[in-house]
Formats: sequence, structure tokens, C-alpha cells
Amino acid sequence: MIMLAARLHLGPNRRLELDEVPVPEPGPDHVLVKVEAAGVCLSDVHLIDGTLSPLFLEGDVVTLGHEVAGTVHQLGPGVTAAKVGDRVLLQAGEIRGGATFTRGVDYDGGWAEYTLARIDTLVPIPDDLPFEQACFIPDAVSTPWAAVTATAEVKAGEAVGVWGVGGLGAHGVQLLRLVGAAPIIAVDPLPAARERALEFGADLAFDPADPELRQKIFQATGTGLAAAFDFAGVAAVREQAVVCLAPQGRLVLVGLTNKPITITGGTAFSFFQQQLRGHYGSGPEHVTQLVKLQGLQRVDFSRSVSAVLPLADAAKAVHALDAKEGNPIRIVLKP
Repeated sequence: MIMLAARLHLGPNRRLELDEVPVPEPGPDHVLVKVEAAGVCLSDVHLIDGTLSPLFLEGDVVTLGHEVAGTVHQLGPGVTAAKVGDRVLLQAGEIRGGATFTRGVDYDGGWAEYTLARIDTLVPIPDDLPFEQACFIPDAVSTPWAAVTATAEVKAGEAVGVWGVGGLGAHGVQLLRLVGAAPIIAVDPLPAARERALEFGADLAFDPADPELRQKIFQATGTGLAAAFDFAGVAAVREQAVVCLAPQGRLVLVGLTNKPITITGGTAFSFFQQQLRGHYGSGPEHVTQLVKLQGLQRVDFSRSVSAVLPLADAAKAVHALDAKEGNPIRIVLKP
């Protein structure tokens, strides 16, 4: 059988192409999943433009897509922990020999009609959770959830700031409200993004170009931010956020960039015992926690689906996200 897949071709002529490839056969401890929905992430954009590159990929071609949901279509030899027809989402990666391999980066992902998944990366999802909402729980939701609960260790009543209210930051606002952070202050240059932040639960939303931003944050919080999140991966964001921290405040870097990390006013940073914490991805437990919370109607991801496009329009989806057309949270591909 032949299937359609959106594949990144590396090398001097780096490009995304729609290829016809054989449907893979599941081996031991694996299943074949019929993809029903796959998220388009800014990481995918950066893989295509060369800002990011696979660490462990064998070869120079990979099917993109680390946010995937679908149904189990075929079992590998000896697999008994799943059955054909199971509704599942897939963890965004797997551990091999102590290293984390990312789906759709280090091995073939879900921008395809079918994809392979190791049995321990399957997460069952309830019948009332649409595939279009389930697919991006790994990463778009689990990354900010892990950043909030594990890396930043936000406690109820702590003042927090969210810089960048895109795919990660919009969910960050929702999840910070869930854990009881107060006040939640969103910062984004786009008026539509600031409006969205307020709709999703922020108490205040400011333009980073506001010359009185720091003053307004201290007026709202008294002592500054207990935690500030850079969801944008922009150097200017970090310099702006760090001077808005309270004593012992934490600046958490979630957005990825290959630019240097600089902190102006290093003496003040040390005097106030402030902290810089790097963050990347999430653990399997964060995904299962979110599925449980969704099942109890504690979280709602329906507003996060900005558009659903056919797999054949993968390049259009990438362009729309990169250009921020329509101020998207998550664009979803549907084979």
C-alpha cells in the first residue's frame, strides 16, 4: 500500500515535499495508527527553515508531525496492550538508550495517512474528545503545563507574566488560571492576541512597546512577578521580563531560540536572588494528566483549533502559521 506523507528533505536544498511512500509495517512492541489529526507547530516551521535540525535522525528525510491523534489500525507481532480501533493520541517522543527521540524530528511522525507508534507512547482518549483537539495536547498544551507545574513550580496566588500568547502562551494562560496564579499578566504586541489572552483568563494584557509596562506590572502585583514565562523565544522578551521579576522570581525560558542568553543588570539579578530556568517539552505524565483533566471538563481546547486543512495543504498550513495569518493557535492537518 502507498500513502501520502509530508516529508522534510534535509541537505543543501532543504524543503518540505508531499511524497508517496509505502505504508509502514508495525514490528514488535509497535502498532500502526491511522492518523485522524496532526498539529502544525512552530517547531515544524523552524525545522523547515533550518533554525532547528534533528539530532538523532538516520538519513536525510523525515515525515514531520509530533502532535498526532488517530485510531489503532494494525498490531505488531505479539502486541496485546492495544486493540484495533482504539482512539489514541501519541506521546511526542520516546526514550531510547537514555536519550529522548522526538517524533516527526528524529523519526517519522504523523503528517501522513498512517504512522508507527511504540506501544508505550499510546495514550487512550475518550470518545467525546475530538481528534482535532486531542492531537496537540502533546506539546502545545503539555509543554506549558510542564513549564507551569514542574519547571516554574507556580503556586496558587503567585503573580505571573506570560510573554507571547501564541500556540504555547494561549494554553499557558489557561493553565495558569487552572492552578490559581493571580494576577496573570499577558504581554503580546498583537492586539488580537492580547484580546485572546483576556478571553482565556488573563487578568491584564499589555503591549510590550508600552513605555510604562514595568511600572504597570509592579502596580498590579506590588512586588513584581513570582514567575515570568518567555513563550516567544525572543531575546528582547527575556530582557524585558527579567526586570519585572519580584525578589526570588523565576524567569522560565520555554520558547526556543539559538540566540545568546543575556541578562542586563546582573548585580540586581544576583542581589534579588532571581533565577533563570530553561524548559523543554514535557514528560509522559503531563500528557496523561491533561487527558484526565479534559475528561473532567477542567480544560477546554475547542477554541484552540484555528483551522483544519487537508494533509495535501501542509505547505499552506506552515506558511499560515509562520506569517501568523488569522492569529492562529493551532492549525490542524487532517489526512
